Amino acid sequence: MQAATQRLIFRWIHIICSIPIIGYIYSPFEVLPDYAPPTRFVFFPIMLLSGLWMWKGHVLRRLVSKDRRDRAFEPTR
Repeated sequence: MQAATQRLIFRWIHIICSIPIIGYIYSPFEVLPDYAPPTRFVFFPIMLLSGLWMWKGHVLRRLVSKDRRDRAFEPTR
């Protein structure tokens, strides 16, 4: 997958998962119990992970690829 396509996918996941959170924040107090479980346990973690991946995903990819390179050159015993 190309980097631009991956960025686009993560950006849209982040935006779509933030819409229910905004609805949760601005909804009337009476309907908050209906929004609370999906917002806390589904939408917020997905939005958080996609945002972290967009922000620091290059560091994780570098660590993973560096680790793979180091393991490829280790002598087998």
